[in-house]
Amino acid sequence: MIIMRNLSIVKKKFFDYVDHIIDNNKISHAYIIEIDNYEDDMVDIYDFVKMILFNKKHDELEQINEGIIKFIDNNMYPDIKLIEPDGNNIRKKQLIELQKEYSNTSLLNNKRIYIIKNSERMNQASGNTILKFLEEPEDNIVALLLTDNRYSVLETILSRCQVLSLKETDLMDDEEEQFIEFLRFVVNPKDFFKKYNYFINNYITDKSVAKEKLGQVESTIIQYLNNQYFGESFNEKIGDILSKIEENKLLTYLSIIESELPKLEYNINYKMWIDSLFSKLIIGG
Repeated sequence: MIIMRNLSIVKKKFFDYVDHIIDNNKISHAYIIEIDNYEDDMVDIYDFVKMILFNKKHDELEQINEGIIKFIDNNMYPDIKLIEPDGNNIRKKQLIELQKEYSNTSLLNNKRIYIIKNSERMNQASGNTILKFLEEPEDNIVALLLTDNRYSVLETILSRCQVLSLKETDLMDDEEEQFIEFLRFVVNPKDFFKKYNYFINNYITDKSVAKEKLGQVESTIIQYLNNQYFGESFNEKIGDILSKIEENKLLTYLSIIESELPKLEYNINYKMWIDSLFSKLIIGG
């Protein structure tokens, strides 16, 4: 029997969202899922897999045959393929073998799911190999690409996947206040150039900080919009800021951030990138 666990707020929101897409038959062909810890979070990944395979909501997983559950949890289920790095990388030959195996019809006439751990370890060759699956998706094949940082994944892969997150965000009081002030800059971008030096010197001093802070803004906006959709409560201070911004503007800001952040992986002029990002946010607003 499956023992239902007490879930953190982040994981509850993750499964609330998955319940919604199960209810509405909106399973995507490919997901990038950010996680904190493989040892802990793989339990949730395999719950997601079961929900896809058997079209069950999270609180309905107890209904699945216990023998089948054991096959899945022990990586013995024929329609699930787990790929892990071979040495330091996910290698091209691993993905070629996956494509060959999944070119055959499912023995169980069900969806087939492949899970790639440490998907940021795909290089250009292995990334190009998997693109065929992502660019020409088949209805019965679902990809789950796991990573601890979506922006470490090749941009060509990232742009073709829906992003979900199991990452916990524990903000201390001081950090929360700093983040709230930073968030105000992002969603009120016209103030950026008025306080340019203050902003650069205090909030996004280099590429790595920018990736972290703007990634956090991205996650916060997504969580806020999801919470509005599900009618759930949200951090009062942050909710007060975001509630003053029209939803279409938030979606525009989100789209700009999502498209611009991966560019930090390249050898670009950081200050020019910041100026370009906020110019686009101003135009978008």
